[in-house]
Amino acid sequence: MHSKITEQIVPANAIALWWLGQSGFVIKSPGGTVILLDPYLSNSCQPLGRQFGFDFDRQIPAPFSAADLAGADLYMVTHTHQDHLDPETLGLYRKAAPRGKYLAPPEAVEKLQSMGVSAQEIEMTWPNKSHVVGDVTIRAAFAIPFGADDLTHVGYLVKTENGPTVYFTGDTSYHAILALGVAPHQPDVLVAVINAAFRNLGPAEAATLAKELDVKVVIPCHHDLFRDNCQPPQMLHTNLKILGLGDRYRLLDHGVCYTYPES
Repeated sequence: MHSKITEQIVPANAIALWWLGQSGFVIKSPGGTVILLDPYLSNSCQPLGRQFGFDFDRQIPAPFSAADLAGADLYMVTHTHQDHLDPETLGLYRKAAPRGKYLAPPEAVEKLQSMGVSAQEIEMTWPNKSHVVGDVTIRAAFAIPFGADDLTHVGYLVKTENGPTVYFTGDTSYHAILALGVAPHQPDVLVAVINAAFRNLGPAEAATLAKELDVKVVIPCHHDLFRDNCQPPQMLHTNLKILGLGDRYRLLDHGVCYTYPES
């Protein structure tokens, strides 16, 4: 595990995030629990995109290598798309840490197993199912997929013991049921995808979701890596301002620790 992560002290009743780019995050709790979410640290989507006429060449270097993250307490996946469940990242991670613990919805479970992860290492999840890892409670949330190639997408609510709750939307279209399912858990932070070109939330929809949930902080993601899947994150800020929530916007730097609550 990279020293930036191991040496980071997370205050009591707080949570720390490192944005890896796209929808990838490292999450750390006050008790030292480290969770990976959808790490995409390679450029494996570049040839995949070329097949369909898209420019998916990585624009921003990965802030950590897969080996830098080896030894995490949990490797968490929202769905099977390659920028979320990346075979190159997974392969290098498993080379450094041959045994691990994985959390994934049904179709991602199958894909993990096809990549050589044993069934004993994987815990399956689905919306409303909760899991405990160290001092962190994770609850899968409903998500609406891009297409029929994977119909078991999820988002995740991540809560530290006596601390805040962060809602990672995962790839999802907008629907009122998103807020209905998540609101009872009172998330403090919303980490929202904003790439409407691929039928996910756009900036206006992410801002609407933030208002419906009345979160204290809104963080955009999934807008940065590929030229043919980019969205200026400032547009989320603009839409939050329109709704009177402009002061809740936070744009994270790749690989730089963000702690909530803010000191």
